[in-house]
Amino acid sequence: MRYLFVAAATAFAVALLPPLAPSVSAAPPADVVIVNRGVVQLETGRAAGTSVRIAEDLVNLIDDGATRRVLPVIGKGSLQNITDLKLLRGIDMAILQADVLDYARQKNFLPGIEYWANYIAKLYNEEFHLLARRDIKRVADLANQKVNIDLHGAGTEITASRLFDLLQITVTPTYDDQELALEKLRKGDIAALAFVAGKPAPLFCSIPRDDGLHFLAVPLNPSVTAAYVPTRLTAEDYPDLVPQDQPIDTVAVGAVLAAANLQVGSERYRNLVNFVDAFFTGFQSLLEPGHHPKWHEVNIMAELPGWRRFPPAEQWLQRNAPVAAVPNLQDLKTIFSRFVDERQQATGGLPMTQQEKDQLFGQFEAWQKGQIR
Repeated sequence: MRYLFVAAATAFAVALLPPLAPSVSAAPPADVVIVNRGVVQLETGRAAGTSVRIAEDLVNLIDDGATRRVLPVIGKGSLQNITDLKLLRGIDMAILQADVLDYARQKNFLPGIEYWANYIAKLYNEEFHLLARRDIKRVADLANQKVNIDLHGAGTEITASRLFDLLQITVTPTYDDQELALEKLRKGDIAALAFVAGKPAPLFCSIPRDDGLHFLAVPLNPSVTAAYVPTRLTAEDYPDLVPQDQPIDTVAVGAVLAAANLQVGSERYRNLVNFVDAFFTGFQSLLEPGHHPKWHEVNIMAELPGWRRFPPAEQWLQRNAPVAAVPNLQDLKTIFSRFVDERQQATGGLPMTQQEKDQLFGQFEAWQKGQIR
């Protein structure tokens, strides 16, 4: 009976209380609104690679102090970045390897990726680095040896596994962070480490000449060159690791600036549209001294075959095609001409006339735009 009396008294007291005001979501403070205005989040690779520096250049280019700002987020690698681009709250863009995008589609990783993953622009090439102990003279010497291929889900894991398959070399993979792998390489715990990063990659720039390490050349057989772009590491890239006039043959994969699948008309979508406008409009300033040299490899008009461009980026390029294409085309042509000369020196081929170079460049440009495969 006492419990019933207490319950009744409690109900009576509650009834006498004033009614609660209806729940109303408080508007965010003005300073919160200001700080978040126009922000887009860009996920990169880790600090040992190049994409962090590229993101830093974009941070400086886009920040107008009021309505546009890029916030970099360090990720774990291209495959994880794809997951984050699809599922992680707040990620608007990510820098990915093009071959990892293709791998994700082939393996049905996050089904329907070809429909929801758009790209804003093809970026620069990222070179495949294979750093080994001095007693390892060639890639074939890595058979059944421990080779670090980065963390699970990193772009390097995908590229390295595919390359070793193409070369028909079976290695014992390890999956350490690259800085830790470098220490293990110095101690002799592993035979080599593989790393896909735009040259010059910060990881290798601080290695002294007498550290007992060197880059291995990648054999450019037909199966390799059919899958990847041939390129070289030179003394200009790594003066302490590559001897003068003895460049190292390797391959490169394209880096892509990809966009999240945002709801059209949403605030995040509008912020991304504003980013595209600022990035494309200010692109030429990224070719000036003080920015990463990899920007000189970028042609924002270039297409990524098999993938759809972010519609506002496509519309911007259609409106501004003459302005966007002409200045950087000459940079690309100069790089291509130098590449042809280097390849001929390496293979002992006959020199090409300028007319032959121009014709070959026309074919290269058409291929790059996806007009031929």
